[in-house]
Amino acid sequence: MLLHGIFPPITTPLYPGGNVYFKKLESNVERYSRTPCAGIVVLGSTGEAILLSDQERRDVLRLALEASAPNKALIAGTGSESAHETLKLTEYAAELGYDVAMVRTPHYYKKQMQPANILAFYRMVADRSPLPVIIYNFPQATGYDVPAELVIELAEHPNLIGIKESSGDVEKVRRMVEGTRHIQRKATVTEAFEAVTPRMLAAATTASNGEGGELVQVAGLTGSSSSKPSSSAVTVVGKMKTRQKEVGFQVLVGAAQKLHRSLDAGAVGAILAFACVAPTSCYEIYAAWKEGDAELACLKQERISRAAQRVVGELGIPGIKYGMDFNGYFGGTARLPLLPLTGEVKSEVERLLADVRN
Repeated sequence: MLLHGIFPPITTPLYPGGNVYFKKLESNVERYSRTPCAGIVVLGSTGEAILLSDQERRDVLRLALEASAPNKALIAGTGSESAHETLKLTEYAAELGYDVAMVRTPHYYKKQMQPANILAFYRMVADRSPLPVIIYNFPQATGYDVPAELVIELAEHPNLIGIKESSGDVEKVRRMVEGTRHIQRKATVTEAFEAVTPRMLAAATTASNGEGGELVQVAGLTGSSSSKPSSSAVTVVGKMKTRQKEVGFQVLVGAAQKLHRSLDAGAVGAILAFACVAPTSCYEIYAAWKEGDAELACLKQERISRAAQRVVGELGIPGIKYGMDFNGYFGGTARLPLLPLTGEVKSEVERLLADVRN
């Protein structure tokens, strides 16, 4: 699966009383689906996944998928402290039709989180997961920072296709990219070299009105290292044409204020909480970089850096949700123990976002 581009890790809207506001969730997903973002992440840290019940997580996954456009790659946050629980939610996400599972590092028993533990955890999940897996490293929240050398070792597993690296360490990004450069797997892409998802193929089959097309082997979509053309080729479905692309271990970052530098270091995209607030502004940095316009990418980066650092890095989910409200999405409140912003801080957020496109 190709994961190049910008992905907002969507928030979970709540009523003032704390219940999930599913209609607003659907509305937000529909709006993100109309942006130039490559896809959507559901149940990441920004989605308050750790504060939701098991049933709420399942309901959020289901409704977000139903509201999403078929041309957007969908990543499900399925990580739990145990491999067993992680696999249960991953299997459910696969049944729904998600494309990738994002699994955060286990961290509660920090002293026991030695390399052998992390290797065993991710290898077991990757061995049994029906979806390709990306590692999720967020030391600011977990207190555990998976070393670059361990990521490089894990990257050899054929079903571990990438990492969301949220530490903000650009040099670590560079080391991971250099250490995994030898890994190349085939992924199915569109003629414009954008991701092809099973939901896209299903939609194209429906649109073709029986004109043809056949089911694609899973290896062609997940990035299997198989070199047999017959197992990874995708036929034309309706009017949709696809091709194969060599894809390496994909490093995505989570710090919007360092997006341009991270892309220069070898990242292929980003899962950005700030993209929940301003997806177009984040995408413009990526688009300028991809076109080789470093000056424009720098300009676009400077425009959002201060806001991203303050709203996401310092204020967290309450800041993100208020920024969404200010920019026309539904943010609403967060769950306790997270507290709403004061009036003074809300005014500060509004000033920071005054020149930021959504």
